[in-house]
Amino acid sequence: MSSLEITARGAAADAIATHVPQLVKDEVASKLFAQDATLWGKDAEQEASKRLSWVGLPRTSRPLLGEIAALREELRGDGVSRIVLCGMGGSSLAPEVICATAGVDIVVLDSSAPDVVRRVVAKDLDKTAVVVSSKSGSTVETDSQRRAFEQAFTDAGIDATRRIIVVTDPGSPLDGEARTAGFRVINADPDVGGRYSALTAFGLVPSGLAGADVGALLDDAEAVADLLADDGEGNPALQLGAAMAGTKPLRDKLVLVDAGTENVGFGAWAEQLIAESTGKNGRGILPVVADGEAPKHTYADANLVRLVATGGDDDLDDDPTTDSDGAPRHPDSIAAEQPGPGDPLPEENLGDSGSVITVAGTLGAQLLLWEVATAVAGRLLDINPFDQPDVESAKKAARGLLDQAGSVAEDPAFVDGSVEVRALGGDWLGDAATLPSAVAALLGQLDESSGYVAVMAYLDREQDADLEHVARTLFDHTGRPVTFGWGPRFLHSTGQYHKGGPANGVFIQITATPDEDLAVPGREFTFGEFISAQAGGDAQVLAEHGRPVLRLHLTEHRRGLSQVQSALSTPGA
Repeated sequence: MSSLEITARGAAADAIATHVPQLVKDEVASKLFAQDATLWGKDAEQEASKRLSWVGLPRTSRPLLGEIAALREELRGDGVSRIVLCGMGGSSLAPEVICATAGVDIVVLDSSAPDVVRRVVAKDLDKTAVVVSSKSGSTVETDSQRRAFEQAFTDAGIDATRRIIVVTDPGSPLDGEARTAGFRVINADPDVGGRYSALTAFGLVPSGLAGADVGALLDDAEAVADLLADDGEGNPALQLGAAMAGTKPLRDKLVLVDAGTENVGFGAWAEQLIAESTGKNGRGILPVVADGEAPKHTYADANLVRLVATGGDDDLDDDPTTDSDGAPRHPDSIAAEQPGPGDPLPEENLGDSGSVITVAGTLGAQLLLWEVATAVAGRLLDINPFDQPDVESAKKAARGLLDQAGSVAEDPAFVDGSVEVRALGGDWLGDAATLPSAVAALLGQLDESSGYVAVMAYLDREQDADLEHVARTLFDHTGRPVTFGWGPRFLHSTGQYHKGGPANGVFIQITATPDEDLAVPGREFTFGEFISAQAGGDAQVLAEHGRPVLRLHLTEHRRGLSQVQSALSTPGA
């Protein structure tokens, strides 16, 4: 097997047959690699003209390798054995998957929750170096985390300028401030957007310092670059982009299933790339990272993507309508495996090959593959895949709420045990007076043919990790896609799609009172006030877009979380 391969069947295969010949005729691949900013129309041209350097990164990022290696040796000489990354969105998701796949440890701090920040800052400080990554140089989460670490190093008698490394665009506010203060600064390519930055300094510096072989990552990407730039019908990126965005009618949900891939956590990285790139102008592709094994049923508006191992035993042409010996399976045996409500429509049944895409490839190759495919999908959807207008709207709302820090929050509709319940985005709560009935009321707003559920938890993704499993439970109950996001990191990912994509989502937001708040050094707000403002701003913008939002605030964390898990695991009970 080559280092990159995709196959498709059903509606996805039809989309490839329909659109790839035209993409080849239009020379989309070669023009993209020539950084032609006209590929997405006049309205996108200005933004695209300064966002396309990522196509050449497998070669242009090579000079970073020596710098990273030298810095790693210097840090090891200082007794550093723990790398912490402070970053949001593309600045953290790519290093996380790179390090997990390489089997090396990195601590990713992408939360504003005071209990989380305190725990990460306090642990093994004498052995810790911190990479602070911010493309804009003005990301408030990252700036606050940097301030907390700088204060902690200083209090411990450790020279912060030897332990904090800044990665940012040249000329950003953080660039100038950090250089003036004496911190080590590594500049990234300014002509690459955050979600396309996996092979820039944002992905390579923290990963390389943690011990990942980032040179091999670039080698794998470079090995497929010419293939992905080729105007031929065998170009896997053209095929994947067409399958993602060219089905008719459009299957605008993309269910990502780990079916044995060696690329650990790849779905979370792809989720951000696809959702933030395509979710705008009322259109988009909603990536759904499946929890656990592949669902035995899906929905008529979805493509299923199976991420399989490179060179493994998994047959890219495996057909679930046959048994392990290749003999046809009886339709009743297929239908008997279908969970969820009702009888799945034939088109929904994976056994009837509704629409399945199978992808194999090494990590470096797949990073470039999915970036190119997403750019191609943007062209087919007639959207600009390089802007993110609704990410900024949520930030603006959060800043407004921060200015009101200390003001009294809106009274809840009711309180059930340790959970305050609020409803935004319309008069849909009805006479619900318990947590389970409120969940049922929200799910009653769900469009059964095209809707989705988003669970957004502004909690501790390490301590509260079990909460993620409610996504699968809700999927099995509703038969509709369910996404799960840890706040505030998802604001830089699916948060764009929630507000800019199709208006068919229903939203469950979970927040909590921290065990103990934490001051942000040099700022007038605390981490607790900040994460509260982020959650409030997100809910406010969703409501302004007419999206129904169920806000659940835990006044007592453990007891309230248990209540929420129970209510979401048995909705309607």
